[in-house]
Amino acid sequence: MDRLDAYQLFTRIVELGSFTQAAESLGIPRATATQAIKDLEAQLGARLLERTTRQVKPTSDGETFYQRCRLILSDVEDAEAALKQSLNNPSGRLRLDLHGSHAANVVLPRIDDFHARYPNIELQISCGDRLVDLVAEGIDCVIRAGHPRDSSLVAKRLAVIPEAICASPAYFERHGQPQHPDDLANHQAVGFFSRGYDSKYPLECTENGETHEYQLPSWITLNDAAAYVASALSGCGLIQVPRFHIQKYLDTGELIEVLCDYPSPGIPISAMYPSQRFLSPRVRVFVDWVGGLYTERFPAAV
Repeated sequence: MDRLDAYQLFTRIVELGSFTQAAESLGIPRATATQAIKDLEAQLGARLLERTTRQVKPTSDGETFYQRCRLILSDVEDAEAALKQSLNNPSGRLRLDLHGSHAANVVLPRIDDFHARYPNIELQISCGDRLVDLVAEGIDCVIRAGHPRDSSLVAKRLAVIPEAICASPAYFERHGQPQHPDDLANHQAVGFFSRGYDSKYPLECTENGETHEYQLPSWITLNDAAAYVASALSGCGLIQVPRFHIQKYLDTGELIEVLCDYPSPGIPISAMYPSQRFLSPRVRVFVDWVGGLYTERFPAAV
């Protein structure tokens, strides 16, 4: 029995004047109650209760301790009530950093719904592709694509988003369309890299349930998602991106998807936040809300 439970038991015994009734009201065996009070008295080095065959009453030390216990338990109840109120109606500033395309296409079109649910939360949102130091920059939560690299952060998977390998009609006129992943050896890609990392990202295809990577040559490499797509539109090479990001170009024919029979394994999307024992109510409600948003948007891929 922890300390607060022992304090609650002690106050209940004083108020009811009975070990048996106090134990029954708390749903514990009488023997457990008796031992807990013995342990509490031993810990405090003072006798708290006078026991007779007819009644139980506090000693003078016990009466003083009883009054203090009532104050402590009252404060705990007030703190719990305040926290529950905070969880039900969180407030304050919530600092977010979102990948640009996800902010524009997934989160911000529905952000008014979040505000309607939690009107006392003030949002401060930065957008881009750069890696951020959450602790140093005071960011509460980020949404990022790919597999998390920072083990000091908590990552909650939101979705696995389908990707498409595509290029412009002009590029395919010069190089032809690959019919099998092995044909990629005769093609070039638009390169992409993340700031702070030298690694380039290969194209990925699945065949017979296995994922294979293809590192293609490239004469142009970028670290911005919008510029990456713009380069493909200009005929610079193949790209692999979330389908929702370039669906309008696929619909108009400005980009053509290839290797549909060998799909990408998809790209994981995660909400990430600093590891803390107690998660801020503001972060908790946002992560729950945005998780529902991605489940709704990408139901078959979660």
